Amino acid sequence: QLQFVESGGGLVQPGGSLRLSCAASGATLDYYHIGWFRQAPGKEHEGVSCISSNNGSTYYADSVKGRFIISRDNAKNTVYLQMNSLKPEDTAVYYCAADIPSQSMCIMAPAEYEYWGQGTQVTVSS
Repeated sequence: QLQFVESGGGLVQPGGSLRLSCAASGATLDYYHIGWFRQAPGKEHEGVSCISSNNGSTYYADSVKGRFIISRDNAKNTVYLQMNSLKPEDTAVYYCAADIPSQSMCIMAPAEYEYWGQGTQVTVSS
């Protein structure tokens, strides 16, 4: 059973940076499409970024494009989300999730993902 431990969240000032980590156990992550999602209070899960299992292609929501970078380290069985130039509207609980690939490219649709981490809080505030 694939399980995740997320870390790296916290309180940061606007313009600051954080790196979220999603460490997996129970299976190797490189088999799966991996996505990062976030949920702000009173809102639905929002797709932030994803990385495909086969060729490592990446996708980003328009709201984070140019500021966030997703990457994976197969040797450490870990996926990262580097978040730069953070804004107050980035405040949310961030989740990593894994999708058993049914298509060649990842998509940022929460319903596609079978395994979810517990989430880590990111708060951007001065």
